[in-house]
Amino acid sequence: MTTIRLLLATALLALAALATAADDALPAVSASRMVEASASVAAINHETREVTLTTEGGESVSFTAGDNVRNLDQVAVGDVVTMTVLEEISLSLVRPDEPMAAMEGGMEAAATAAEGDKPGVVLADIEVITATVEAIDLEAGTFSLKGPEGNVMEFAARNPENLKQASVGDLVVFELDRAISLVVEAPTL
Repeated sequence: MTTIRLLLATALLALAALATAADDALPAVSASRMVEASASVAAINHETREVTLTTEGGESVSFTAGDNVRNLDQVAVGDVVTMTVLEEISLSLVRPDEPMAAMEGGMEAAATAAEGDKPGVVLADIEVITATVEAIDLEAGTFSLKGPEGNVMEFAARNPENLKQASVGDLVVFELDRAISLVVEAPTL
């Protein structure tokens, strides 16, 4: 299902392009992870839409595929179902050109396999929350952020040296990018 994997890569690039650009001199940190799991179709009843998968560890999972699962008729015993989950979280300090209020927002995208292909789907979303730096205490190594709902919380800096680069009124941008793909492919021989 090359099309679905291409869509997954495209969705991740689009999400990355939407990310708020931070000044390289200001502190930023990010982490990502990818989890992939596969199972084989052990049984399928196309009339009742009941599917049984066997994981690589030998466990069986049975479910009834909903009406939103397209192209179920293309699935056969022995097909391999692969799920990939990619997540990235980032935190960056941004110095806006003019004062800005804290906010939150996001976007979602989805794509499914073409009619007649094996079933597949890609789901991607991005969540962005900004908070305004309200106070910085260099001696205590703490800072306070005001969130989108007006709540103010104090935090201890993991690296207190970063506080010297921040100013009251700066924004801290929290971003979570996720992409999930579910692909069904004929087994490779």
